[in-house]
Amino acid sequence: MELLPRSPGEFGSARYWDRFFRQRGQRPFEWYGAFPELCPVLLKYVRPRDKVLVVGCGNSELSEQMYDTGMCEDIVNIDISDAVIRQMQERSASKRPKMSYLQMDMLHMDFPDAHFQVALDKGTLDAILTDDEEVTLSKVDKMFAEISRVLQGRETEWLFGMEEGRRQLAASAGFGRLVTVALHREQRYKGMASIQAELSGKVMELAPPGLPAQQQVPFLSVGGDIGVRTVWHCDTSPLSGEFVVEDVKGDDACYFRRLVFLSNRNVVQSEARLLAPAPPPGQKKRRKDKKKPGPALLWIDKSYLCCEHHKAMVAGLCLLGSSDPLPGTPIAVLVVGLGGGSLPLFVHDYFPQAHVAVVEIDPSMLEVATRWFGFSQGDRMQVYIADGLDHVAKLASEAPGQYDAIMFDVDSKDLTVGMSCPPPAFVEKPFLKKVKTILKPEGVFVLNLVCRDARLKESVLAILREVFPLLYTRRIDGEVNEILFCQPSPKSQRDPVELTVLAQALEGSMRQLGRSWDSSYVLADMLQ
Repeated sequence: MELLPRSPGEFGSARYWDRFFRQRGQRPFEWYGAFPELCPVLLKYVRPRDKVLVVGCGNSELSEQMYDTGMCEDIVNIDISDAVIRQMQERSASKRPKMSYLQMDMLHMDFPDAHFQVALDKGTLDAILTDDEEVTLSKVDKMFAEISRVLQGRETEWLFGMEEGRRQLAASAGFGRLVTVALHREQRYKGMASIQAELSGKVMELAPPGLPAQQQVPFLSVGGDIGVRTVWHCDTSPLSGEFVVEDVKGDDACYFRRLVFLSNRNVVQSEARLLAPAPPPGQKKRRKDKKKPGPALLWIDKSYLCCEHHKAMVAGLCLLGSSDPLPGTPIAVLVVGLGGGSLPLFVHDYFPQAHVAVVEIDPSMLEVATRWFGFSQGDRMQVYIADGLDHVAKLASEAPGQYDAIMFDVDSKDLTVGMSCPPPAFVEKPFLKKVKTILKPEGVFVLNLVCRDARLKESVLAILREVFPLLYTRRIDGEVNEILFCQPSPKSQRDPVELTVLAQALEGSMRQLGRSWDSSYVLADMLQ
């Protein structure tokens, strides 16, 4: 009992540990288990060529046994106690030449950044976290910050979600236990078979107890195979972080251009279909040319809306229907959120009398949309680089009733909120009142809502109903997106039959403009 500290704070004292190990002598002291108990776990994460850091090593035999069994040899052990470091150096110097012991405080390590592949702690955290005082918690933060600094990244991505979202995903898959795997963007894969072979062992480790030995676990994929991807542009924005522009091969050998923010790399921010130019008259198309098409050899199909929620948002413009055909009627449209620019481009091209104003907070997105997605400004299309909240507030202070339609298609950078589109500030009541102010009395406010949290979504809908007496909702099949059509006056309400007639009339007028039309796009279907 004389080895126990007089107070928990002594656990962080080098003097206490020097006294502890001198009195303990050569007898190893194992915190929370010895090598035989820990070996199965270590084998999963430690590779023979890894450079391993053991913090707060004490006189444990763990490192020695890892070395002696061949698990790995390049092991660096550190401890705050000079006495135990000298003891361990004497014990291993001649037997384990590739392993070292250093007297060092793990809160202030001398190692360079990204120096180790693995860091092991078998009790040091408990020795530091002796109470919940501010000073103690700051030491814990410093401990993890130092470990994070000296570790190399393995590019492991953890996807944290809410219970509602996980239940939705599991239910849609139709299985009792589901494991999701994302392919590393920078790694090349031979094919689906090699991926399954690599994952099979790990998948079975996660299998539920009692699973029959011969039970086959099905592998599902979003596409039929791993697909084809060509990255054309990589950059970093102070507002959006790292992003890439890439071309991917879709079904029927069609290519699509995508904008992806690497902070949320499993979500496609913007997408556009690509078209290959027709050969000049008299020149036959080469059939056996298997080279990937370069960006200069493809152009953006501006008639094609890849995103189903964009199709629904455009269909909502039929709520502006009057006795005059809408495409030929002058309208003012405000779009908040540019992305690749496909939504404002479509409105501009298919509503020839529309004047479109776009608000985008990130100037990098305007450059991307212009260079890679065929976006351009002109007499009827202007982009304002500004915060959407500030821009709408400025408009509301200038004059009411400026826009026939206002569209919000803006994502949230805060991934901790259960709503990824729009940012929470865009659906607060004071701001929505400003939106209503700049909307004409017979206008329509269209909002792209992406929210898995049922309670949060209900609160958003309740606020919208307080500001806009008339609200239509359209869920996008197979997606989390829900499009909300909000109008300032209940007198504008239309029954489903009337909405269908308006949508059909609008589509008929748009088809007669002489532009190509995506035959799969039926406006009336988007309002069902």
